Amino acid sequence: MTDKPFDVTRWIETHFAKGKIPPFSFVYDGKPSRELLKKWKYTAARVESDEPEAVEYLYTYLDRSTGLQVECRVKGFTDFDAVEWVLNFKNDSQANSASISQVKVVDLDFEYPQKGNFILHYADGSHVSKHDFHQRTKVLAPGDSLYMAPQGGRSSQVAFPFFNIESPAGQGVMVAVGWTGTWFADIAGKTDRSVTLASGMKYLDTYLYPQESIRTPSICLLFWKGDDRMVGHNRFRRFVMAHHTPKVDGKPAHFPESSSFNYGDPSPCNEYTCLTADYAIALIRRYKQFDIVPEVFWLDAGWYSQAADYKNHKNWANTVGNWTVDREKFPDGLKPVSDEAHKVGAKFMVWFEPERVIKGSQWAEEHPEWMLDAGTDAYLFDLGNPKALEWFCDQIGELIEQNGIDYYRQDFNMEPDIFWQKNDEPGRTGIREIRHIEGLYAFWDYLRQRFPGLLVDNCASGGRRIDLEATSRSAPMWRTDYNYGEPVGYQCHTYGLEMYLPQHGTGVQKTDKFTFRSSLGTSVVYNWKITNGSSSFYEIQDCMKEFREVRPYFYEDYYPLTGSGDITGDNIWMAYQLYRPSDKSGFVVAFRREACPDKTHTVKLSGLDPDAVYSVTNKDTGETVSKSGRELAEGFVLTLDQPRSSLLLKYQAE
Repeated sequence: MTDKPFDVTRWIETHFAKGKIPPFSFVYDGKPSRELLKKWKYTAARVESDEPEAVEYLYTYLDRSTGLQVECRVKGFTDFDAVEWVLNFKNDSQANSASISQVKVVDLDFEYPQKGNFILHYADGSHVSKHDFHQRTKVLAPGDSLYMAPQGGRSSQVAFPFFNIESPAGQGVMVAVGWTGTWFADIAGKTDRSVTLASGMKYLDTYLYPQESIRTPSICLLFWKGDDRMVGHNRFRRFVMAHHTPKVDGKPAHFPESSSFNYGDPSPCNEYTCLTADYAIALIRRYKQFDIVPEVFWLDAGWYSQAADYKNHKNWANTVGNWTVDREKFPDGLKPVSDEAHKVGAKFMVWFEPERVIKGSQWAEEHPEWMLDAGTDAYLFDLGNPKALEWFCDQIGELIEQNGIDYYRQDFNMEPDIFWQKNDEPGRTGIREIRHIEGLYAFWDYLRQRFPGLLVDNCASGGRRIDLEATSRSAPMWRTDYNYGEPVGYQCHTYGLEMYLPQHGTGVQKTDKFTFRSSLGTSVVYNWKITNGSSSFYEIQDCMKEFREVRPYFYEDYYPLTGSGDITGDNIWMAYQLYRPSDKSGFVVAFRREACPDKTHTVKLSGLDPDAVYSVTNKDTGETVSKSGRELAEGFVLTLDQPRSSLLLKYQAE
């Protein structure tokens, strides 16, 4: 890398040029691709892009002797200095191919003009704790490395497929992996000027049948320059909004604020196993009565057949696979509930978990040939079977259409890797995973094509399937299954996940400012109890008003204000900054936690014009002070007299 302005087109045409080793690698029939590709037939073509800011290319490498063809589809984004690509392998012969293994979708050295250590900024995935999405840093001196891979076959379980490689030269590269299965990334310091990146699918060693093809994970590199690595993070957040967010009417979709149906019924009811149509409709009318109608009413698990049969020990979790509406609770299906939501100006979202099929359920009994078994109490539906996938799409599509469902929530409470591994054919490690992930993408794409206004909420025991391909089709509106409603953990999750993605959500159950502000973001599910006196609907109205005021600022720039160390403790301040360059305004959100002894904390704001004057208003007291951008950047004192309290400051250039 140089100090010259980055040229996307030149980078692509240089790195994928004829005779040059491309920035990917694999082993074919025991031989490394760097030895093979120079002998294979090479073609390059510029492809017309459907995005005005993008350039696209198709590079092919063909082994004439065996018929194996490797296609690399490359896309460059001139508005964000970003490049991404995906590989496709095809056996264009009449015999089985030799083995394809060690596929690294990216295998690339980054070299910079200045000597020094590289810093890798990365994050935890979800492991259901306060540490979900926690920021991490690792210094990569020559010889140091970090290997990352998720667990269980879900792309953000424990590990997280987004990270930032900061060079000693005031520039770096944001990296994102697109694969909703088991990827890997290996980042290593090579010299005091260079670092190596390799990433791909962790388990792949297979031959291909005649005319068979497979795809790989995708990789995205976004190049940035600046004194602060947050330049890269914020550029990437904007890139995701512009190019990897589902679109509705040609514009990036904004995922909604939702309300549940009075979540928290008495045991043995769980989730919504005891909800009835009459009660759901009455609740919607009560939301209207109290003037607290959300954008979406969210019906979670338990609406389907047998889930309410608690006398026989049934519940929401052990009846998935019974994808027919429980007609005792909903005599006319879910459509009357949807109609009532529409009457009050809201949309209707419903929970599904179709990939996990409990043994003995309707789907398991009707189509045993489409069930992958791994010796547990559930099957994995075989999305890699084309006939099964077509049926799967039709079944869910019909349920959505017949029941007036606007938004689709998909959960996935299982670890699929063992199912893939146990059902792979000998010599074809990774094929089941590839086919399942290909099928998942095809299903989500089918839903979005059939229902153009539909949004997909991507849940997998919380946010355990977050990656670049998933964010292109969905968003995690319930980002973790960590202790429902616990505010300190929620603060931590926001603090880390906002570094990479602007669109995600969580829940909130209480109206006190410390708790409620812990769930601020672009999306939320309100779990208000509106059938007892635990809170005032005036308080609920105030919370919703505040959420709607702050929410737009999460779509632009974000800055953590209290470091990147351990932020899970109860004895600290935690604060972050939202900045909207489009109108030179923003918010500071801050928390003094329960055991924190300090009444004050000094933060340094970023992104502001040092010569501009900003009015800073405390949203709780109404007090306003004027400070220059330089003063705010050098140090601004936050004050909270009481532990377990919060601060919301709005600033605006005068």
